[in-house]
Amino acid sequence: MKVLVTGATGFIGRQVVNQLGEAGFEVRMASRRPQQVDPASDAVLLPDFDAPAQAFQALMRDVTHVVHCAALNNDRKASEADFLAANATLTAQLAHAAAWRTSGRFIYLSSIRAVAGPRFSGMISEVTPPAPQCAYGRSKREGEIRTLEAYASRPTDATALRLPPVYGEGMKGNLATLMRLADTTIPLPVSALPGVRSLMSSETAAATVLHLLHRSQPLAPVYVACDAPPLPIGAIIGAFRRGFGRPRRLFAIPASLLRAAATALGKGSLWENMTATQICDPSLLVSEGWVPQADALERLVETARRSRSGAA
Repeated sequence: MKVLVTGATGFIGRQVVNQLGEAGFEVRMASRRPQQVDPASDAVLLPDFDAPAQAFQALMRDVTHVVHCAALNNDRKASEADFLAANATLTAQLAHAAAWRTSGRFIYLSSIRAVAGPRFSGMISEVTPPAPQCAYGRSKREGEIRTLEAYASRPTDATALRLPPVYGEGMKGNLATLMRLADTTIPLPVSALPGVRSLMSSETAAATVLHLLHRSQPLAPVYVACDAPPLPIGAIIGAFRRGFGRPRRLFAIPASLLRAAATALGKGSLWENMTATQICDPSLLVSEGWVPQADALERLVETARRSRSGAA
């Protein structure tokens, strides 16, 4: 049984490829950089979003399932059109080809940004009304819609897996920024920050994909996943500092003073992002036998430790 993995050389894609191989699946890796993988492996170039349909159909030869990890992520500065091309049009091309040429499942790695912006505070589940607030989020939501449209005749074979911020070796974005901030001796006034966040390790994201491929029952159109429990911003930075072997040096000052300082410095939106509480509810996955990872803090410590070892 062969699985096509797009974005196979990317942050999460690498983990998906490794875990599929360990589970006994054959893997075809589609990437913008297929030359980065073992020449003896089944690696192909991922077509551009505007390639003819035949190019996407050719990817599906002998393939049973598709795991679509490739994306233009929100750590990149891009136009709305660029995000839509990479995350919606390309997804539609793949989904239509897969629905026609494969008999198995199509798993689209989406994001909680498809339903909520970074300033949203509250619980996020499969029934949260989609209200994306950025070009990236809108493009991921459109990718979800086009995936399900392509599988209209086989709706239980396709799903969008919405992920919270994902951490691990090679991560980018806000979590990478927090980790760089933690790798200093600067005392940080973050202990009183009210924001609490659900996170997920790249290894657990890949394991969730494997769970959905193994599931014998029909798939829901959308799943939300995360590690447990959600973590305060201060705890995240503290875990990174522990991994780096840095003194904790986190202290609390009244949140009102921090808010006033951020506003005075023109960083009011950053303050709102940092203090938002976004907690994911993976109850649907849990009801289907999936078990969330419960050691997020230790995994964050290990992420920083490996980052230091890799740099050395």
